[in-house]
Amino acid sequence: MMTPEENDLLCRVEGAAPMGRLMRQHWQAVCLSEEVGEPDGAPVKARVLGEDLVVFRDSEGSVGVMDEYCPHRRASLVYGRNEDCGLRCLYHGWKMDVQGTVVEMASEPAASGLASKVRHTAYPTQEWAGFVWAWMGSTIAELTARGEQAPAFTPPPWAPSANVRVSICKIIIPCNWAQILEGQIDSAHSSSLHSSDMVPSRVDSAKATGSVWLRPSTDKSPRLQVERTGYGFRYAALRRPIKDAATHEYVRATVFLAPASALIPPNDSYNVANINTAMDDTHTAFHFIAWGKPEDTPGTEEWRKFLGAQPGIDLDEKYHPLRTQANGFGQDRQSMKAGSYTGVRGIPNQDMMMWVTMGPIADRTRDRLGASDLAIVEFRRCMMDALQRFAESGQAIGTGTDAPPAGLCSYQAIVPKSTDWRTHPARAVRAN
Repeated sequence: MMTPEENDLLCRVEGAAPMGRLMRQHWQAVCLSEEVGEPDGAPVKARVLGEDLVVFRDSEGSVGVMDEYCPHRRASLVYGRNEDCGLRCLYHGWKMDVQGTVVEMASEPAASGLASKVRHTAYPTQEWAGFVWAWMGSTIAELTARGEQAPAFTPPPWAPSANVRVSICKIIIPCNWAQILEGQIDSAHSSSLHSSDMVPSRVDSAKATGSVWLRPSTDKSPRLQVERTGYGFRYAALRRPIKDAATHEYVRATVFLAPASALIPPNDSYNVANINTAMDDTHTAFHFIAWGKPEDTPGTEEWRKFLGAQPGIDLDEKYHPLRTQANGFGQDRQSMKAGSYTGVRGIPNQDMMMWVTMGPIADRTRDRLGASDLAIVEFRRCMMDALQRFAESGQAIGTGTDAPPAGLCSYQAIVPKSTDWRTHPARAVRAN
């Protein structure tokens, strides 16, 4: 269990909240590149760490991430004109470029000199692996004034090179980021909640078909072991395999990348990852990712269809799910009688039903944790320790010398019982 104070420290990210300040030391996935695919196209509203943002691609293809509200009278720039390498507010014609420089003030006399005295809030950006990223530790203007630059963007372990295929499912979920992250690192629940999609089978490795994932174990109560690292932790869920259970065990090794990402054990065709963007205290942009060789990894639409998370079918055009608590998440009780464990199609939709029904912020003071919750306990301890260290030294977990090493990945394998999972080779599936 956690105290109410600890729960608030873990979950809250808005304003001066310690967790939000820590997260600002990491590059944030603000939106998908596909949302701003067209130069001079429609600006997109985003919300990250309680801050309302506008994202746009200018005439030359550069992407800007700025405060949504015009520095003049605070009208929304989401409705502005995106033209001639800048975003123009409709109200009085003030125009800002991707750096936050005010390049025109239509309502002011040319001789006023006011434009040179105003800088709009804009953040350093980077495009990589289908995302628009922003570093929100300081604005571009603040960095410039100090003669500094944002920390260099480093490709995440799930997108190590530009030739890797990355397919992203995005869902806006009305609950706190931490309960989603806890779900992603909870290996034990997959044997129950996802049992109709992760089907036990007499196979020699986890495999993917067009409709299900096969796994070589019927064991629903894994033994968990954890290894703390500077970037978070690794942990293994050890299960009895269907074959050779007397001499071998089935290992699913997950990686928690602080503060809000996970490398999930793969199948034998492609790798799986998750990254969560804390929009505010009670809303999260959840991203479920397949990555690997283009010929082995499903394309974006195929991936979203497999997961039951297609915009226009399962989600609205802004990635909000059409299955909600108000309509019972579309649960089909007849399909449950016919064999479906949950009556809900799609792995993330099953997860979402659990996360949302915990409430906007889960009350961890009432948890009753068991042996299968070791990774959950470690996550909470890890982040509480990280907050204390950040308060004392300013060093954010997973940054600087504690950044994740190159080649870091999760893995799954059937190994002899004498094998130490910590030293077993962990290589991405068909990534090169």
